[in-house]
Amino acid sequence: MKQSAAEIIREHGPFPGIDQVHGVTFDGQHVWFASGDRLNALDPASGRTTRSIDVAAHAGTAFDGQHLFQIAEDRIQKIDPKTGRVLAMIPAPGGGGDSGLAWAEGTLWVGQHRGRKIHQVDPQTGAVLRTIESNRVVTGVTWVDGELWHGTWEGDESELRRVDPRTGEVLERVEMPPGAGVSGLESDGANQFFCGGGSSGKVRVARRPRRVSATEPPSSALSDR
Repeated sequence: MKQSAAEIIREHGPFPGIDQVHGVTFDGQHVWFASGDRLNALDPASGRTTRSIDVAAHAGTAFDGQHLFQIAEDRIQKIDPKTGRVLAMIPAPGGGGDSGLAWAEGTLWVGQHRGRKIHQVDPQTGAVLRTIESNRVVTGVTWVDGELWHGTWEGDESELRRVDPRTGEVLERVEMPPGAGVSGLESDGANQFFCGGGSSGKVRVARRPRRVSATEPPSSALSDR
C-alpha cells in the first residue's frame, strides 16, 4: 500500500456567516459546498463565494453534470442549481448517518459515516445496489479516473484513501496535516482534491498523488464530473 503526506496547495475561507463546511462538489467551474442551511458556490480561482442556495445541506454534495445532489438528514435532495428548486428526494441509505456523496456511472455513491461503509445507490429510487465496507469512518467520497477515494476523520487525524471499489481494500493513504480534518471530498477531475474542512470553515485544496503504476485493473466507473 502506498502512503504519502498530503500536499496542501491552498486554503479558502473561513467565509463570513459560515461555521461549518460539510460536503463539497465541483461543476467544472465552481466548487459547491454545504454549510448546514445552504449550498454555496465558490470560485476556486479567487477564493470568493459567488452565490448561495437556501436549502438544507447537512452532509455530502454531488453533481451529475446537470443537477446537484445534497444529503439533508435522512434524505438525498436533487436540486436545480439554476433555480435552487428541490426537484426530487430519495431516502439516504444510512438513515441519517450518511456523510460523503459522489456521482459516477449514472449512480450515487454515499458514505455512511460511523457505519464505515460506502453504498452505491440508484438515484431514482434510493435502492442500494452494492455496499463496500471500510475499516475507518467515512466522510467525503469522490471518483476520478476510475479511482474511488474517500476521506476519513477520527480525532485529530484525517486521511484521503484510495480503495478498491470491489473489495474496499485500501490501496493508498494520503495523510492530512494534524488538525486538517476532511468532512467532504471532491476531485477536480484532474490533479486536485477539494476537501471540506468541517468546523474550520475552510475548503482546502490538496494535490492528487501521481500514479506510479498502471498494474491495477481500472474500474469501469467514470469520473464524477
